[in-house]
Amino acid sequence: MTDDTDLPLAPDDLADRLTEVFALVGPLYRRVQRKVEQAEPIEGLSVGVRAVLDLLRENGPMTVPQMGRAQALSRQFVQRMVNDAAAEQLVEIIPNPAHQRSSLIRLTDRGRAAITAVMARERALLRQVDGDLTDADVTACVRVLARMLELFDNVDVN
Repeated sequence: MTDDTDLPLAPDDLADRLTEVFALVGPLYRRVQRKVEQAEPIEGLSVGVRAVLDLLRENGPMTVPQMGRAQALSRQFVQRMVNDAAAEQLVEIIPNPAHQRSSLIRLTDRGRAAITAVMARERALLRQVDGDLTDADVTACVRVLARMLELFDNVDVN
């Protein structure tokens, strides 16, 4: 027997429930951002530089415009973060064989070590989440957030 919680929500009800998600995601994002910035003196990474390093770790070398699109951030902001990371020798700028005017940005060994250390610290912190969350709970959360993100894929960030 299926109860009502297994049925898709009507559009108005879905909008109300997704508003609840937004009400939690915003403060969560800001708190995590502050926590990362508080740790900056230890690891030397701002939130923006950390995002660049993480993106390069996941995808390999990328151009600044590619990173901006992937993160829904302006090219100018990403360029500043790349410049900050390059000044700390966390990334290097290399020629792009596919496009001469848009160099590739690549992690250095130092950058890879820095992002690995940040991620290890974050994982240790996240292990402290209390409760009885299941894999199904997390899968559902990721599914909801991914759907919401798809809705805003076309938002212009420049």
